[in-house]
Amino acid sequence: MKQFKRILCAVLAVLMLALTLSACNGATGGKLTSDSDGSVLKINLASEPDYLDPALSSAVDSGTLATNSFVGLFTTDSKGKIVPALVDKYEVSPDGLLYTFHLKKGLRWSDGSPLTAADFEYSWKRAADPNTGAVYSYLYDALARDKKGVIDAKAKGNVFRVRLAAPCAYFLSLCAFPTFYPVPKKAVEKADPERNNPGKWCSEAGFITDGAYTLKEWKHNESMIYEKNPYFYNADKVKVKELQFMLSADSSAAYSAYNAGDLDFCDSIPNDLVAAVQKRPDFFKQDTLGTYYIAFNVDSDLFKGMSAEKATAVRHALSVLIDREYIVKNIGQTGQEIATSFVPPGMSDGNGKIFKSNDEYDYPDKESVGFFPAKYNAAAAKKEAISILKGVGYRFTADGKLSPSTPISFDYAINSDTGHQAIAEALQSDWGQIGVRCRIRTEEWNTFLADRRAGKLAVSRDGWVADFDDPITMLDLFTSDSLNNDCLIGRDPINPAEPRNWGDYDKLIAQAKSTNDMAERVKILHEAEAMVMSTYAAVPIYFYNDVYLCKTNVKGIYCTPFNMKFFMYSRINPVK
Repeated sequence: MKQFKRILCAVLAVLMLALTLSACNGATGGKLTSDSDGSVLKINLASEPDYLDPALSSAVDSGTLATNSFVGLFTTDSKGKIVPALVDKYEVSPDGLLYTFHLKKGLRWSDGSPLTAADFEYSWKRAADPNTGAVYSYLYDALARDKKGVIDAKAKGNVFRVRLAAPCAYFLSLCAFPTFYPVPKKAVEKADPERNNPGKWCSEAGFITDGAYTLKEWKHNESMIYEKNPYFYNADKVKVKELQFMLSADSSAAYSAYNAGDLDFCDSIPNDLVAAVQKRPDFFKQDTLGTYYIAFNVDSDLFKGMSAEKATAVRHALSVLIDREYIVKNIGQTGQEIATSFVPPGMSDGNGKIFKSNDEYDYPDKESVGFFPAKYNAAAAKKEAISILKGVGYRFTADGKLSPSTPISFDYAINSDTGHQAIAEALQSDWGQIGVRCRIRTEEWNTFLADRRAGKLAVSRDGWVADFDDPITMLDLFTSDSLNNDCLIGRDPINPAEPRNWGDYDKLIAQAKSTNDMAERVKILHEAEAMVMSTYAAVPIYFYNDVYLCKTNVKGIYCTPFNMKFFMYSRINPVK
């Protein structure tokens, strides 16, 4: 029956695609060139951003907005290299602990006021302060702290000195990350003197920045207009004077606007058109270091009253039922790689090698290169899932369905998107093989982010794109105090359903961040990933790649493997 449903869905999808193509010529072209005179770039990334304060941003879309309106000590160039931005020169002590940054002379904020090393000291200490509520505050664990817990960062004139807790191979990558961008102290404190709304200072248009663009106009949930910042340190290389953003998570609406010539760059493609548009000259695909996964909230009512063993078994059984091959081939459609572990392939290990090179990666055992089989066998998966569940007390009927006496029922939450919807329906079908009742729950993007982080969702779609090229960025989000820990592992240690001894995981991550033995660090990180996978709370589906549409006469936009998009050096060539 499942196979019949899939064939029927495929036939209907083809018919719908044919109707769509004949109706709007969408997959075969539309307008392939921008009509702009070169001064305006029209973009769709996503819907309303969660935060524009770079210290508070945690989503890729808001991170991209921060990258184009703020800049830090370092930045990422078009070749993916970390290069100096506001730094003129820097020195590192022989022990790798003390960094001394000399800022460029004459730096200014967008209002023309001086930008100095003191702005970095203030901004870094603000972001590292738990009271600020920065989701990425744990990245500042790389820095040494005094007895009061304040990071060791000091400014004097144009010089900014910071001391690390241990040598950190990726520290300059952190210096290029939005959480490490400077923010204007006077504006921040004037808008929020009581310090109970840290992002208020940039919740409307007109706030001060130091990057290539400033936000001139913001019609919430509709559009944003950024204009060129004349005080940007590299302003002479910024040719496009205005970035106009369409705020929408409706991929069909964005795609239609793109084909009509109302957008020059479209970051979302309707799922039923992905296969067809890949033949167009304005289609682009970018390799990405990231993982699409399912987040099981270990403290949700789904696991209420269960032991840790039983809760893990439920998640394990559900994870083996997933047909990842089907999802990648029929829904993803752009060559995504099936994820059998959490850390993506190609990621460096911080010790000069690839973290998961075939000759060394042997987790969880010597015969494996991951925690799930790369090839899917429906009968074997169903048999294994039933065996796992029977082992913890679940009963089944003669036809292999869960008995009404031991049901499994939950909502699977997604944000609005045709691709997420299609994956949710595939999961619903996979889990339905053994009688699991899964209801799909769809929420608006910002509501979804807030609910997932607050633990209001039992099971939800999730994804994590690396912030820099090191496994720690994929693994430190699961520490018990991480605000990015959507699975909430370790948050409630007295809950019987919680994975046991999660404090040991926190210790592993702390060791990885503090050790000077880089070979030992690699072993620690492998052990940490194995611990995460053993909980079956974060269940990987596939490793990301990023696809988008961009008009053929628009040049200079570049994307990093961390999904950040740089628009500031774009140019719009005349149409011949």
